[in-house]
Amino acid sequence: MTSTQKIPQDAKKEEFRKYLEKAGVLDLLTKSLVQLYEEPQKPDDALGYLKKTVGGNEEELTIESLKKENDQLKKKIAELESSQADLQAKVSSLEAGAA
Repeated sequence: MTSTQKIPQDAKKEEFRKYLEKAGVLDLLTKSLVQLYEEPQKPDDALGYLKKTVGGNEEELTIESLKKENDQLKKKIAELESSQADLQAKVSSLEAGAA
């Protein structure tokens, strides 16, 4: 490899490093690796640990999914409470009619 071939390669590496730094990737990876290093009980699956700590998207998707499910369950509760009130009113009217 000649020095003229090495300079563009070094420039590309430096450009990529700057890109990662500007995007916050280097900071995120560094923090995740430091967290792993500071774990008193090292996990058996270091790669899985890093995927979990670095992969914030999965957590956000889970939160969104849970919020959606929560909204659906609140609607269902409201429907069931309304139905229960209607049934209680019918029972009361039948009891009053029988008496």
